[in-house]
Amino acid sequence: MARALINIDYTNDFVNGALPCGEPAIAIEDEIVRITADFIKNGDLTILAIDRHEKNDHFHPETRLYPPHNINGTVGRELYGNLKQVYEENKGLEHVKWLDKTRYSAFCGTNLELLLRERNINELHLVGVCTDICVLHTAVDAYNKGFSMVVYERATASFNEIGHKWALEHFSGSLNAIVK
Repeated sequence: MARALINIDYTNDFVNGALPCGEPAIAIEDEIVRITADFIKNGDLTILAIDRHEKNDHFHPETRLYPPHNINGTVGRELYGNLKQVYEENKGLEHVKWLDKTRYSAFCGTNLELLLRERNINELHLVGVCTDICVLHTAVDAYNKGFSMVVYERATASFNEIGHKWALEHFSGSLNAIVK
């Protein structure tokens, strides 16, 4: 079974910046870095699906929900901690891709499905933040497109612990994902 990792929104702003998950996101750094490095080393497609917003974009629906975050060209949008180094060391590899996204789901308005289908990927592994927002919406879209999934409990986090736990149960109970 061909597999791919989708590493979602593990940036400075979502860990401890403008819209932080805080300690739960800091605590998963080692696991996110390990999983990402393992996928890269194994030659598996590794996609960093990173939220991108423009300064003063008053039309984006998130503008009414959240403070400005992951603004293009800012330190807040950079990958957090050691993940940045792993990406920098491997970004030239054919199987390591950066994917700008502007909605919760990494599929919405991107070429993610095309990247996966042209490589015959049928199993997605998901890590990142927020478990109950961007990871969840990506997982729902993946399920609806027929992909099987593995979600890493120790490599996902949210600023809402109740939402985090609910999403983990939803992944397995409603989306038939394996939660590791």
